[in-house]
Amino acid sequence: MERIKSTLSIVLLLCSGCVSAQLNHGQQWQSQLYVDHPLVGTIWDSRRDRFVEPSELFASVEGVNYLLLGEKHDNPDHHALQLQMLDYMLQTGRVSSVSFEMMSSEQQPLLENLGSQQLGSLEAINEYLQWDNDGWDWDYYGPLVRSAMDASVNIHAANISNEEMMRVYGEPTAAEIADVLGEAAMAALTKDIDESHCGMLPESQFPAMVRVQQARDFAMAASLSANSGGQAQILIAGNYHIRRDLGVPNYLLHAQAGLQDGQILSLAFLEVDASRDEPADYLQQFGELQAYDFIWFTPAISSEDYCASLAQ
Repeated sequence: MERIKSTLSIVLLLCSGCVSAQLNHGQQWQSQLYVDHPLVGTIWDSRRDRFVEPSELFASVEGVNYLLLGEKHDNPDHHALQLQMLDYMLQTGRVSSVSFEMMSSEQQPLLENLGSQQLGSLEAINEYLQWDNDGWDWDYYGPLVRSAMDASVNIHAANISNEEMMRVYGEPTAAEIADVLGEAAMAALTKDIDESHCGMLPESQFPAMVRVQQARDFAMAASLSANSGGQAQILIAGNYHIRRDLGVPNYLLHAQAGLQDGQILSLAFLEVDASRDEPADYLQQFGELQAYDFIWFTPAISSEDYCASLAQ
């Protein structure tokens, strides 16, 4: 099975017909479940309610201040497409930093000294960064880190540490995040946390789990500095974190007076579902605000029902 080409040149990326042909050919996908689904390989522009060619997407990301690239963590196609987007942006020469959910604040001192290290291989980078190989597959993230390193842009740890998480879990909500989300958004966040834990989480733990989620989103937003000199900053994170209605964009807008909504672009890479053929079915929004600006649809890696497996 041929892998998606993650090193396409900028010329090929701008050739929308070439890219579409590459990505719609079933053998190009690493994940193969539902590869014949009609949405696979398509890009949906949620703002204009229509499909777009890759060239339109690339044109849209060029002028933004913040580009948020989502993912399902275990889908290799999402990381291959992220790498294409990252490489495209890096080749424009206007990226100041790349932040990763997969690294916590404990690793930030290592990242600050990364440029002075002689690290000739992905394995050496992995060891230096004390990468959490159990939690995050280095085969997926190593190429992303290496591309940012090769471009000599700043790399930031976007997540909180386990120690910070435990502190957040046991303390009241911090003032800087308490008023970011409205009542309806908080209710939706609580509902989603309950569902993501398959309804097995005691209600008494809902507030603490919501605080942790908010603290993570706040930290991810904070890793994207307001002082970028007009250049773009990129976040690599799970699809839920980049949601406009519930995630990181809210914390960016809250923290930076004068930041315009259009200066943030949220691009989700989503697996198709055999029972859903309409892009609107994937928007996951609870209100009028679209969860994502763009959705790039891919095959799925697995059809396993996680909650059903827990119930057995």
